[in-house]
Amino acid sequence: MSTTTRTAPAAGATAVDAPALRGAADGRIGLRAHARHTGALVRRNLLWIRQDPESMFDAVFMPIIFTLLFVYVFGGSIGMALGGGQDEYVQYVVPGLMAMMGMNLSMAVGTGFNEDFQKGIMDRFRSLPIGRSSVLVAKIVVELLRMLLATAILLVVGVVVGFDITSWSGLLASVGLAAVFGSSIMWIFLTLGVTMKNAQSVQGVGMLVMMPLQFGSSIFTPTDAMPGWLRSFTEYNPLSSLADAARGLMSGGPVAHDLWVTLGWSVALTLVMAPVAIHKYRTKS
Repeated sequence: MSTTTRTAPAAGATAVDAPALRGAADGRIGLRAHARHTGALVRRNLLWIRQDPESMFDAVFMPIIFTLLFVYVFGGSIGMALGGGQDEYVQYVVPGLMAMMGMNLSMAVGTGFNEDFQKGIMDRFRSLPIGRSSVLVAKIVVELLRMLLATAILLVVGVVVGFDITSWSGLLASVGLAAVFGSSIMWIFLTLGVTMKNAQSVQGVGMLVMMPLQFGSSIFTPTDAMPGWLRSFTEYNPLSSLADAARGLMSGGPVAHDLWVTLGWSVALTLVMAPVAIHKYRTKS
């Protein structure tokens, strides 16, 4: 479903070498050096995207396809259940699709990371005196930029099919919340990228995780009609909290509980998975 975001060939690593040497003169890398390394790696990843525009197909076309598909296939029937019609469903599903976009695009960071290892690019990076976390953070920054582009396209298509933005401040808050949660999910896929044998394995495991989380949530449909056991699962599903928080922020309604639950999941996932991903990257043979 997703297209991998790749890193430029190792031959261009000289853009990082010079500042890296200054940052690691005493065997330690400071915060400013980390920021400089991350910026250089972000730039190199963006340059590679410019050379390979096909890597942006998922970010550009996925929000268009999913919005049109769900609105025009399910909009009438589910909209009636919501007490309205297709217009009512548009207001319901567009904030939910924001949560789904972040989850789907997050998988690309893991598959791309794994491919970089297979090509030997990461071996070159690990031989350089640069911050180990800078490589991973740069991948996340670039993927967040792709996510923001996909979200912008989603909102444009949503407005075309009838989505009504009632609060611009709520819209910006929803985008920020989706970005925070998406970045925490990326640490999971970076860990998969460094531990799985190939990119196909990362994508396969990612799909097994994503499908139950996405469809066992309130992203596409209200959970009232679901069986009790499934409804209990949706209550603890962070994607349900993210989708409901986005709806509350963008269209009005209760926000506080779902907002704090989403932020709690984001912080917990980052605190647990970021050290794991960095450790696996340091020690991978």
